[in-house]
Amino acid sequence: MAGRIGVLALQGDVSEHLEAFRLALGDRGEVSAFRTASEIPDFDGIALPGGESTTINRLIQNAGMQRPLQEYDGGIFATCAGMVLLATEVEDDSLFEPLGIMDMTVKRNAFGRQRESFEADIDCVGLADPFHAVFIRAPVATRVGYKTEVLAKLPQGYIAIRHGLHMAFSFHPELSGDLRLHQLFLENLGL
Repeated sequence: MAGRIGVLALQGDVSEHLEAFRLALGDRGEVSAFRTASEIPDFDGIALPGGESTTINRLIQNAGMQRPLQEYDGGIFATCAGMVLLATEVEDDSLFEPLGIMDMTVKRNAFGRQRESFEADIDCVGLADPFHAVFIRAPVATRVGYKTEVLAKLPQGYIAIRHGLHMAFSFHPELSGDLRLHQLFLENLGL
């Protein structure tokens, strides 16, 4: 079955997600950027890229995408800011209204500011060998809901989680050159 993956192209590292999913899908489907709510139902899976979560959230609201994303029945692959957007609650920020798609509490900038960005090899459920993860002003999930599988964690919190068809990462798998997490997502979608 040929699949269609859409990358939200409002702000953030869109081109990196497009390239990673093109490589992971190969000839099994197509990947394209999207900017309007009407395109959302066309995809089997959607990537919410890293960037600045407040800005992306505002752009989602301005584009009328909030409800279509909340009602979307395909899989969502969310990285960094995307993880913040999927949450039901953002720790220490009552003004930020996340999409509430995955039952989790997220703490933004859990490792510190930009200068505290780092890379680390992490053990991840479903992968035989460690994954080289790139953390840039990364969040963590401090609480996850019922039937949510923790794929990886650090002392600060959960850094990779899966719930149903959705996967959320505090790091940037699209920057690592390692497509195993993209492939896990696609397999979960049946692609």
